[in-house]
Amino acid sequence: MNASASALPASSIDRPQLDHKNGAITVVIFLGLLVTGILIAGYSLVSDINQASGQPLTWLPYTLLGVALLIALGFEFVNGFHDTANAVATVIYTHSLPAHFAVLWSGLFNFLGVMVSSGAVAFGIISLLPVELILQVGSGAGFAMVFALLIAAIIWNIGTWLLGLPASSSHTLIGSIIGVGVANALMHGRDGTSGVDWAQATKIGYSLLLSPMVGFGCAALLLLAMKALIKSRELYEEPKGNEPPPWWIRSLLILTCTGVSFAHGSNDGQKGMGLIMLILIGTVPMAYAFSRPMPVDHMPQFVAMSQVTRDSLIKSVTTPGSAEDSLATLSEYVRTKEYKAEVLSALANVIGNIGDQVKQYESFASVPSDMVSNVRNDMYLTSESIRFLEKNNAVKLDADTKTNLKAFKKDIDDSTKFIPLWVKVVVAIALGLGTMVGWKRIVVTVGEKIGKTHLTYAQGASAELVAMMTIGAADMFGLPVSTTQVLSSGVAGAMTANKSGLQWGTIRHLAMAWVLTLPVAMLLSGSLYWLFSKLF
Repeated sequence: MNASASALPASSIDRPQLDHKNGAITVVIFLGLLVTGILIAGYSLVSDINQASGQPLTWLPYTLLGVALLIALGFEFVNGFHDTANAVATVIYTHSLPAHFAVLWSGLFNFLGVMVSSGAVAFGIISLLPVELILQVGSGAGFAMVFALLIAAIIWNIGTWLLGLPASSSHTLIGSIIGVGVANALMHGRDGTSGVDWAQATKIGYSLLLSPMVGFGCAALLLLAMKALIKSRELYEEPKGNEPPPWWIRSLLILTCTGVSFAHGSNDGQKGMGLIMLILIGTVPMAYAFSRPMPVDHMPQFVAMSQVTRDSLIKSVTTPGSAEDSLATLSEYVRTKEYKAEVLSALANVIGNIGDQVKQYESFASVPSDMVSNVRNDMYLTSESIRFLEKNNAVKLDADTKTNLKAFKKDIDDSTKFIPLWVKVVVAIALGLGTMVGWKRIVVTVGEKIGKTHLTYAQGASAELVAMMTIGAADMFGLPVSTTQVLSSGVAGAMTANKSGLQWGTIRHLAMAWVLTLPVAMLLSGSLYWLFSKLF
């Protein structure tokens, strides 16, 4: 499956300069950022742990923590150089920007995208993991899960990169998560399908089918519209030498490169953040289980809201359940998504228990170290249970109860779903540094090996504009569309609309990589999870 076999002859194109050697300044910047990231992570970890009074210090969890952080940041680094082509291939092959500058520019905006991200995607990724492993992430099984899914994603990303194939990093990671879920269910004697979020898996399956069609069709239509409306002949011809395009099309190409880079950082960077937070919460709960900026004077309001929410839920209970079984009932509900009448009673009991514990300790900072994980797990189960109840139209709750549940969920999410600044910084550095290296293989595939002719200015603008708009639409509607697939198929669509012809050997290799991403990632992560579970 080597896409290089179908490359255009060098004589048939005005190839951009891709072999520019990095100067001393670039090397110094790269090493400086690398050292800065390591120092920030080390200093912040030590500082946060020291501030968390009562945190037991043993060498094994912190060794595993260090290894897990390195692997998570390694995934973001690989993600950076694997997905760089999404942003820079068109500006490089239309001579809008020199290759080395385009890569640095893309890395900068990947960095900025991570820094302004909200964190919603980060915790959305966590919610796809098996609930029992989330609740015991600091255990051997929890570390086995994190190591397995990250290493599997890295292996597939590096493998497709070596072949110059622009596969989807998002689908790779989600496939790895599904693989761990299936393996975990089978290892506990359950049907393997019970460990999969099939609603999410179905969305991914649809996106695997629709993304190439959206990219191909929209880019082709956009190019035809440009031809009908813009009568500038030079836009639809191959560049002359290294001459840049007209200023307005060049500006558009640079703008879309910037937009795709920024959106990639804000979206893909969060996947690493979510897993890093899971690692930190499981290993150092006293420091990272709760948001420390939560003001103490907000606690009475939090306690009052828990009591009001519990009382309003009790009015809706038709089948009371055992208070002792409440956590097990909610855990089963979150795992299976199957609603039972006892869920409301269990939720009311757990919400009341959360309020009682916070009232007893007066602030999250005062919760004893041996109780932190329990309190946070209660909050996690409560938040997820409320989320599923809100989506279940079969559960009839009055307006006041729905309002109270929504307000209480916001309170506990504000207390538990946060990302420290230093985590954003080190992920941003890892993604940005990854963008600066290893980009050439996939850029060459996108720029030279999809169509039979050199990429024209209009083709590059069409493909990149479609990719940028697709990311925006996907973020707005929460759809798992692959930008990698949209851009690659967009180039193919633009080539077809311009009657430039396609290199079908490359197209077949791309299609095979896209189809294999989910099953291979699932198989890799499931196998690694079984192996690591035995080792840990």
